[in-house]
Amino acid sequence: MAKVVSVNISEKKGEIKKPIGKGLFRQNNGLENDAHAGNWHRQVSLLGKESIDKMKSLGVKGLSSGKFAENLTTEGIVLYELPVGTVLKVGEVLLEITQIGKECHSGCAIRKQVGDCIMPREGVFAKVVKDGWIGEGDPIDLVKK
Repeated sequence: MAKVVSVNISEKKGEIKKPIGKGLFRQNNGLENDAHAGNWHRQVSLLGKESIDKMKSLGVKGLSSGKFAENLTTEGIVLYELPVGTVLKVGEVLLEITQIGKECHSGCAIRKQVGDCIMPREGVFAKVVKDGWIGEGDPIDLVKK
């Protein structure tokens, strides 16, 4: 079963996000009070725990949820294999995948440490289609692929 491992937030862009347990996600906005919220296509970022574990296997120390600035750390679903337009039900929220990966900024501490970063290939972005709450342990269901 696919599920949410962590809900993460930051006050400023470019900062590591901190786990908050549960968050309110607003339609056409994203996670309430998150630095990346707004009416654009990258309202919510998602990254699988499996991707974080890949970086750990390369010797990166101290990795945990939020270190890649993801709003949702997931488990049991291969996010980067889902096509753009896929709709997921996460907790009470409907999310539509809008982008797979992103260009990694040059100041990425993880890339500097090991010469690689997983977010540009395996992180995904979504917009909120239906608002509600998402919390740790909430199921993730595929609504439309």
